[in-house]
Amino acid sequence: MRSCTVDNTKKNETRDLNRDPLTGAPGSHPVGVGVGGVGGAAAGVVIGALGGPLGMLIGGGIGTLVGAAAGKGVAERIDPTGEEVFWRQTHASRPYHDARFDYENDYAPAYSYGVDARARMADRVWDDRLEHELGAGWGQVRGQSKLEWDHARDAVRDAWDRSDRTYRAYDASDRYYADQFERVDYREADAGFDDYRPAYRYGTQARSRYGDREWDDHLESELGQGWDQAKGNSRLGWEQAKAATRDAWHNVERALPGDADGDGR
Repeated sequence: MRSCTVDNTKKNETRDLNRDPLTGAPGSHPVGVGVGGVGGAAAGVVIGALGGPLGMLIGGGIGTLVGAAAGKGVAERIDPTGEEVFWRQTHASRPYHDARFDYENDYAPAYSYGVDARARMADRVWDDRLEHELGAGWGQVRGQSKLEWDHARDAVRDAWDRSDRTYRAYDASDRYYADQFERVDYREADAGFDDYRPAYRYGTQARSRYGDREWDDHLESELGQGWDQAKGNSRLGWEQAKAATRDAWHNVERALPGDADGDGR
């Protein structure tokens, strides 16, 4: 364990990872990190803990959480900016997409409804009863959308499922890294897990979204420039946070189905 003065610069509001760290433009953030993390026997535990169901969650795509107490389950919500960018870019490729309807007026309200519903009904699962309830409420939230419930339902479900993956993936990774935190060799003596949590999440979400990128010094530098947008309430500067971010990035590689990290295993 090392001792180092924690970066106490003005805390930045948590942002989505869909922004270029150089320009701030949404939807273009190139992300990647380097090698590092939990060593020895603990590394094997990572693979087991983050594999299987969590690997499937991350592989399906996850968003970003924001909130006044981000990481503690209090007032956490899916980042609306990141989700808006994601659905705007991908809605036309979804199997239920109908070219007669546009994103702005028709599909956006349905996606927003699904995200909000999952946040409000965290103890529920999608079943016939929930679908009926949401269908009954669609008329109150649809705004100018021309989608009737039979057409809106699939988009609402799509957003619900992505939100559910996001909450569950971060909950599982938070619990794993909290359990391992006392054993990592990059921990600063004057920083706690709440300082490192955003770094673990940063690496997890980045690897999920930008899995086609390979790590090199250039990508690590790019990710470092985006850290201030992603750090939330963390007191860590990038030099202190990057090892945990690397840790999460490479552990996700090992957790994803198949040979995601190209190491032949």
